[in-house]
Amino acid sequence: MLKLLLLAVLLVLSPLAAAVDAHQMATPELQNTYESINAELRCLVCQNQTIADSNAELARDLRRQVGEMLTQGKSKQDIINFMTQRYGDFVLYKPPFKGKTTLLWLAPGLFLLSGVVTVFFVVRRRKTAATRVSINTEQQKKVSRLLDEGDGV
Repeated sequence: MLKLLLLAVLLVLSPLAAAVDAHQMATPELQNTYESINAELRCLVCQNQTIADSNAELARDLRRQVGEMLTQGKSKQDIINFMTQRYGDFVLYKPPFKGKTTLLWLAPGLFLLSGVVTVFFVVRRRKTAATRVSINTEQQKKVSRLLDEGDGV
């Protein structure tokens, strides 16, 4: 029983052992800058994660590189500029609004608008189709009544 309990504890704790590595900087200010930069940079291989949250090999390399650049005395803006020159605006978790990223910013709104327009036209088409069917049904009833009356003559 003790072995089973130990195995269960190890299985529960094993993901924690694979958690994101913690890089310690020399001063608290550098550590805050390091963490802030890692929270602003996107992992290029993960789905919508920052490099601070990702366990991907590339994210580990980027975190290591950020730490090295801070140790070399580079500023936060220098590091972000380096990363955007190397990987493009996509590396930024919140890319700036400019010509290249216009589609990135406007696409969700365009998709929502196209969905609303599509739903509007589908509902409108169904209403007109239902109206036509009910008119045709009424006309058929009138024709049936007229034919029934004509048979009695």
